[in-house]
Amino acid sequence: MSPGTGKVLRAKLEERRGLLVPGAANALAALIIEDLGFEAVYLTGAGATNSYLGLPDLGFISLPEIAQHTAAIREAVNIPIVVDTDTGFGNALNVRHSVRVLERAGADAVQIEDQIMPKKCGHFSNKSVIPVEEMAGKIKAAVDARTSGDFLIIARTDAIAVEGFKPAMERAERYIDAGADVTFVEAPESIEEIRKIPQRLSVPQVINVVVGGKTPVLAQEELAKMGFGLVLYANVALQGAIAGMQAALKALKTMGRIDEAGAMVASFAERQRLVKKPFFDELDEKYGGAK
Repeated sequence: MSPGTGKVLRAKLEERRGLLVPGAANALAALIIEDLGFEAVYLTGAGATNSYLGLPDLGFISLPEIAQHTAAIREAVNIPIVVDTDTGFGNALNVRHSVRVLERAGADAVQIEDQIMPKKCGHFSNKSVIPVEEMAGKIKAAVDARTSGDFLIIARTDAIAVEGFKPAMERAERYIDAGADVTFVEAPESIEEIRKIPQRLSVPQVINVVVGGKTPVLAQEELAKMGFGLVLYANVALQGAIAGMQAALKALKTMGRIDEAGAMVASFAERQRLVKKPFFDELDEKYGGAK
């Protein structure tokens, strides 16, 4: 965890002003998110699985792979990082290990969910959840494992799709009792359900807006008025990147060439700016590499 970023994130969520946080599937996406002025970034397990492995979000990503992505993003940006840890990669002991690994890698918060392992995307059908007491034990293990009190434990429940809205809320309350700093009731399917979540639960709340998913899309301003701490767009950058790649490559296939004259691709100079090549040119000159 970068010094101070955990404290910053905790304070921002306590404001309950609907902090708008996009997801990044890799360090380049995180750089763009920071460059555009967003105040935090979310390492998306679904996005990393899609982009790194070319697979759907069905529990294929591993802790070492998520830790590697976390470390790369931490090196690239200075804003707080929330890391999607799926189910914690196993039982309470695995959760303990995951928290220790990811905190060392540079995460400021981890999100752990109550699905069975292997999990499914929160907006897929046919999900299953573990017993509430088992999840409470995972949360307690996560709380005990962190070395900084500013490192946040976010407990997500997927129980709406399995047990209904009221049991999901009861689970969230139980997870708060177990020590969760933030809770995340996944995939509410009506505006009324969305409104009730921050009214009933005592800690800051995450609302996950999935473009094309099950949850109604509301404006960030409206969600802030409802009292949400974090408004998450976990994969909008990835969906935008897919559309951009498809458009550029279709144009290349059709025309047989692409240059910087159009708006189809970012310029070579812009790509180098984003990855901070001028900074490394300065280092190269400083340390004698440039002749």
